[in-house]
Amino acid sequence: MNEIRLSPTKLNLFQDCSLCFWLQEVKGIHRPEPPTSTLPRGMDLLIKDYFDKYRKLGRMPPEIEGKVDGELLSDWKLLKKWRYWKTGPRYEDKKLNAVFQGALDECFVNNGLYIPVDYKTRGFELKEDSLSYYQLQLDCYTLLLESEGYSTPRFGYLIYFIPKEIKEEGRVEFEIEPYKLPTDPNNALAVFHQAVKILR
Repeated sequence: MNEIRLSPTKLNLFQDCSLCFWLQEVKGIHRPEPPTSTLPRGMDLLIKDYFDKYRKLGRMPPEIEGKVDGELLSDWKLLKKWRYWKTGPRYEDKKLNAVFQGALDECFVNNGLYIPVDYKTRGFELKEDSLSYYQLQLDCYTLLLESEGYSTPRFGYLIYFIPKEIKEEGRVEFEIEPYKLPTDPNNALAVFHQAVKILR
């Protein structure tokens, strides 16, 4: 029985379309995608650099200071490991011969509890259902952290960067807002088991 390796991105695809997921994982047929912009990826790297600058200073970026619980994870080596999907936190089910692994953007720490954080960029204001779209993602990160032996408060943050205005010399002003969502690792685990069952 071959080992199955899944990620939060693959579980999102499974929830969106189980047939698309099966075709991708079993037949190697990927769902067609329209041309995409590289801007979100570039923003993601810049945001990481921005947070890392304040990590070295031992404080939160001023835009979210006082709006979130805890402080930036100070263990840079650990965070660097978690940011890469091949070395990120993982959950393994030996009975199913299946591994679940993902990469975190950021992690806050509050009184020994590890809080998963994900950066998001949007071109427009949030809609009512925007947060729920990423619920599974934060559930997954909570499962992965707890599987590695780290305690969590069972919530996570989505930090949105929304462009508001372009000023002189091309400077873009962003509205930066953190959103706190409760997390349930059991939900992520259930979806993981369903996905593995589909593939088996």
